[in-house]
Order: sequence, then structure tokens, then C-alpha cells
Amino acid sequence: MRPRTLPAAVAPVIVGSALAWRAGAFDAAAAGLCLVFALLVQIGANFANDYYDFARGADTGERVGPRRAVAAGLVAPATMYRAMWLAFGLALASGLALIIWGGWWLVAVGVASVVSAIAYTGGPYPLGYHGLGDVFVFVFFGLVAVCVTFFVQAGRVSADAVLAAAAIGALTTNILLVNNYRDADTDARAGKRTLVVRWGKPFAPGAVWRGAFTRLRSAGGAGLARTLSTRARRGGGGRPRRARVSPVAEAAGRRERRGRDSPAGPVRGLSGGLCPESRRGPGAGKIKPAGWSGGSADMGVGTQFRAWRRSSS
Repeated sequence: MRPRTLPAAVAPVIVGSALAWRAGAFDAAAAGLCLVFALLVQIGANFANDYYDFARGADTGERVGPRRAVAAGLVAPATMYRAMWLAFGLALASGLALIIWGGWWLVAVGVASVVSAIAYTGGPYPLGYHGLGDVFVFVFFGLVAVCVTFFVQAGRVSADAVLAAAAIGALTTNILLVNNYRDADTDARAGKRTLVVRWGKPFAPGAVWRGAFTRLRSAGGAGLARTLSTRARRGGGGRPRRARVSPVAEAAGRRERRGRDSPAGPVRGLSGGLCPESRRGPGAGKIKPAGWSGGSADMGVGTQFRAWRRSSS
């Protein structure tokens, strides 16, 4: 089952559902079905990889990393094959329920997801053996997973969802990249022409990690952060919300208001007092922090505050 790979299926559903919640359209039932479908497809894909990689000779005793059940002799190939189809069958059954929210076109999406999961290492033209696995992982575990999760709840696909899907797809693709980097030597001997095998190990940490993924993260992640922060201030779209203030700032504000409204005179919040010229003369309005001594009364507030901090520390 490879439990460590399951977060790659959970993350897109969480992100798509979070965006739906922000848009005021979160549906727990639809999100739950999306999560079940994603997990079962991931599990089925793991079973398929285990079976087909063993059948093609990619999983041998020389392989580095977690041992595969079939290659290690823990599970018979026929048993793994049946488990693969069971997982995919349950995934399609759970996905059929999403038709209520998204329509019949989701059947095509579900079938395409299952076919791609099998075709990654199986079939007459295994994608992972021809350097195309990364593309399909980015599409189905990023763009499709996030956007469909958002669509079945919100009834539309937004720019936020696409940006988030690109970021999640890049992260998931990098999980695959790390695995392919580790298995590069055994993959090459088995004829599994992943991108790392085709272009060499220096390609992985160089061109992908610092190039495409970094650009996707900055363009997708930063753009998403700006968009979500704007929507957070507007409450998802319409009326602007009151800005949230930290407890420290609120406490400072209360002290300032108490000082301003006090019969003793003007503001005393963070300052603790005013310089003698505060009511008249060229130094009017200059704050003299409590415990501060020396220096000109015409010093700026920032300079006086720093001097006070040094004297009180």
C-alpha cells in the first residue's frame, strides 16, 4: 500500500476543499468522496507499479529503497494483480457518487485517472518507461485532483484553483523525481527511461529542482498567497472584512487610547511620557520614552524609542 505515498493523494483534496470553503461552497460529503476516490486511485497505482515493475524486471534485489511486496516474495504476483483491480473498482464506484454534484462528465475523468495510473508502468506503452510519467503525475495528481475537488463543491473552476493545482502538481512530481533519482541505476538496466535516466542525475537537482519547480512555486504559490489574502480581506468576494490585528497591537492601541483620553493629557501608550516641549516650541509632539535620558528633544520618535530600548535592556 505504501502509506508514505498517500499524502500525495490527500493534499490535492485538502487544497481544493479549502478553496471551496473560502468561497463559501464547502460540501463535506463531496469532499469526502473525492478523498476516498483519490486514496483508492493512489493505492491502486501503487499496486500496479509493484506488479508491473516486477514483471518488467525493474524491481530486483539490487533496488535501493523500500522493498516491494512482489519483488520481495511477500505477495504473489497474481494476488497483487487482483488487489490492483479491486482498488480501482472501488475507486470508480466511489467516483460514480460524485455525478450528483458534478455531472456525468466526471465518469470520463475517473476512467482517465484509472487508465493513467495503470499506464504509468503497465500496458503496451508504459508512460513511466518513456519519460512521460512526470507529465501525467503533474496533470492528474495536481491539476485534475485539485480542480475537480473544487468544482464538485463550488460548481466552477477558479483561477485560485488552477494556481493551487499547479503548485500541488509540482510538489507531487518532485516526489516522483526523488524516487526516480534513487532508482536511476536499476531503471537504466531495466530499460525504464525516466527523465532522470534520459538526461542524467545532474538534471534532477539542477534543471528541475531549481528551475521548473522553483518557478512554479514562486508563480503559483506566491500568486495564490496574494489572491487568497485579498479574498480573505473581502470574505471570499463581496463585502470587505475588518482587518485582523494581533493581540500585541490591540494592547498597544488600548494603552494609546487610555493615554489620549486621560485627564493627565496627551498620548502616553508606548512612550510613558512627553518631552518638555511637547505642548509648545519646535519640539512639539516629540515623544520622550520613560527611562530615556540625554540627547536632543528634537530627536525623532524612532531614534528615541531605540535609545529607550537600549537603556531598558
